[in-house]
Amino acid sequence: MRSDVMSAPAPAAVPEDAPASTPRRSGARTRRSLTRWLLVLLLTVLSVPFVFPTWWMATSSLKPMSEILSRVPTIWPQDPTFEAYGRVFTLQPFAQQYWNSLYIAVLVTAGTMLVAAMAGYAFARIRFPGANALFVLVLVGLLVPSEVTIVPLFRIVNTLGLIDTHWPLIVIPVLGAPAVLAVFIMRQFFLGLPTELEEAGRIDGLGRWGVFWRIALPLSRSALGAVAIFTFLKSWNLYLEPIVYLSSKEHFTLPQALTQYVDAYGGPMWNVQLAATTLTVLPVLAVFLVAQKQFVQGLAHSGLKG
Repeated sequence: MRSDVMSAPAPAAVPEDAPASTPRRSGARTRRSLTRWLLVLLLTVLSVPFVFPTWWMATSSLKPMSEILSRVPTIWPQDPTFEAYGRVFTLQPFAQQYWNSLYIAVLVTAGTMLVAAMAGYAFARIRFPGANALFVLVLVGLLVPSEVTIVPLFRIVNTLGLIDTHWPLIVIPVLGAPAVLAVFIMRQFFLGLPTELEEAGRIDGLGRWGVFWRIALPLSRSALGAVAIFTFLKSWNLYLEPIVYLSSKEHFTLPQALTQYVDAYGGPMWNVQLAATTLTVLPVLAVFLVAQKQFVQGLAHSGLKG
């Protein structure tokens, strides 16, 4: 009988903290969920000063002038109308001006990406006498305001007979000081690439250009995305240079065209201006939404090495 008792299996041991582990995990999950919702609420409140002006612009473009200038502002138009959007295209050649800004921004973005990628790779990977001194000299361009150089640039453009053309708005940003930041970002990114990739390419028979075109450039998509976004936005919002170089409405860009919607007395036509501005910000939002991931990654990678 004693052998039967001794051969019976012993009951499984239950950990002392087993009953309390489930409530503890549930409490931790609840705290994390509460913290997440509080963070979302805080970010929502903080986003109001940034989102509200855009909301006001879009909704006010659907209001008549009397409602925009009323003492009691309305969050949503009482009687929405798209009349202002029609007047945007009838008061001046807005479609042509829209196309001017679009193709200039695209050409400037593509040219800056190409020049910055090649210059950044050269500064990061090609060793030549005075490379660091030349790079510091290039960075000095970030310290020079565009207002300082606008007069000598105007004299050069005027001498070449390119006034009232789009060439100054395309060539100068690509080859001038506005591209310096793009060169810096690309150089910092290429400094972070492993040298083993280039050595493997050279073993396969690639030259300097082949390594750059087939290995380095495809790997720099995140940095190129960052360069593309801020270059497109800068070109799209350019205001001073178009005023200096352009004089005919058919050649105007959008920032310059937005100031032309005035009444017979020179006062601003607010609903028409807001409608034109709403149409102007659409490509900016589209570019940022499409490439925002590359923008964040590119800026993060640009600070890996100095």
